Amino acid sequence: MNQASNPATVVAIVIALVVVAALVWIFTRQKRSEQLKRQFGPEYERALHEKGDVRRAEQDLRHRTHRVKEFDIRPLAPDQRARFSDQWRSQQARFVDEPHGALVEADHLVTEVMRVRGYPVSDFDQNASDISVDHPHVVDNYRAAHAIAERDERGEASTEDLRKAMVYFRSLFEDLLADRPVQRGAHA
Repeated sequence: MNQASNPATVVAIVIALVVVAALVWIFTRQKRSEQLKRQFGPEYERALHEKGDVRRAEQDLRHRTHRVKEFDIRPLAPDQRARFSDQWRSQQARFVDEPHGALVEADHLVTEVMRVRGYPVSDFDQNASDISVDHPHVVDNYRAAHAIAERDERGEASTEDLRKAMVYFRSLFEDLLADRPVQRGAHA
């Protein structure tokens, strides 16, 4: 009797193939998770907490990545960078006498830099989601600054809160102005 036609051999081969396929699937999924963790840094943990499980969090992060890949993100021209830097310095100086107005303008300035760089600007949550792909280490600062600005609109923020918001906005602003290309090769 031919050993290849032995039912026990066929079953063993099928089981071995299933085990190998499962191991490949697990390994691939782990590599994808590691890549997303590296790419998104603290934003990965935030998505995990927000979505409640790894599968949904990673699906959301991959969706963000694919969405942002469609954008024409470009560096600022030197004259644009200089103009925006001057505007930022002006808002920082204004903060001493008019913290509320300076914060509102800083928020607008960050949004304008995003727009000029090529990010579509719509509602805040979408802006933060989009920014998280290329600027994951400062997007929490952006969220914190926005939350303080909202509290300020309701008259619930102190001058110290406004100062913190300016610092938070500045971290994203400086990251957006940085003259380094967006590296999308590592994205999932």
